[in-house]
Amino acid sequence: MVIERVRRPNLEAVSLAHGKRARLHRLLYIHGPAEGTMLVLPVDQGLEHGPADFLPNPPSESPFFQIGLAIDGGYSAVAFHYGIAARYMPAYAGRIPLILKLNGKTEIPPSDKPLSGLTGTVEDAVRLGADGVRYTLYVGSPRQDEDFAQLQRVRAECDRFGMPLFVWAYPRGEAIEKKGGRDSLYAADYAARVAAELGADVIKLNVPTFDQKARESSPKPYDDMILEYRAAVEKTVRTAGQCFVLFSGGSKIGDTDLLNKARMVMEAGATGLIFGRNMWQRPIAEALRLTEEIKRVMRAAAGP
Repeated sequence: MVIERVRRPNLEAVSLAHGKRARLHRLLYIHGPAEGTMLVLPVDQGLEHGPADFLPNPPSESPFFQIGLAIDGGYSAVAFHYGIAARYMPAYAGRIPLILKLNGKTEIPPSDKPLSGLTGTVEDAVRLGADGVRYTLYVGSPRQDEDFAQLQRVRAECDRFGMPLFVWAYPRGEAIEKKGGRDSLYAADYAARVAAELGADVIKLNVPTFDQKARESSPKPYDDMILEYRAAVEKTVRTAGQCFVLFSGGSKIGDTDLLNKARMVMEAGATGLIFGRNMWQRPIAEALRLTEEIKRVMRAAAGP
């Protein structure tokens, strides 16, 4: 199957209200790698995974560690839940953009029927000076009707306040696992379209992976689609249309794999990357060094 090459959306060409455009301009052109790209440092794992994620690098347990990394490393933004943002960000106002996480869940309940409950509002984000809000959407969950209703309320507030809506589009739930799994091309591609349909401005996706058994259990025509890594990423970026697409770094991996991943997704039309544990589970000097390498790769891959 031939997949046409795609280009990342240009902010000037995307139809957006003034407030959203101004905030996205700061994220895409003022902070981070700039040049229309975005590098985000997420720190929501304390809620989602518990304190265990900070144990590999004890200093990272303090949000000051990630804020310092984001500022000194020149990230586009740092993403926090309300409690951390309200207590730790005021001293750094204006130095690093904030993306406020508006919903979340712990990993304690069973994951077959996931739903992330609301933990904040768009009005909170405005008061905290955020340049975006993040909503986690579990595409395919048996509770997606509740999820859609929550997201609709958040989207309406984003339109009211001129706040960019970042949707973390995660395929999840028992039905997804029976149709190729959460990391299949079918799941990632479907998640991209659902987030776009529901009004996301920026969509965060995981890179689809290929496993023969998983592919064969995917619905048609995905069960017959065998794409190389870059072509699979291009497919999901094209599905997202005029939404800006960010790809996740996932669990901590080696430097070479991380840089290769960054290069590939940027060359495939992504707007940027979200690297959390891959960065702040390292000593600060190592994290800053790797951040600079990632930014160089992003700028080169995002060239004409």
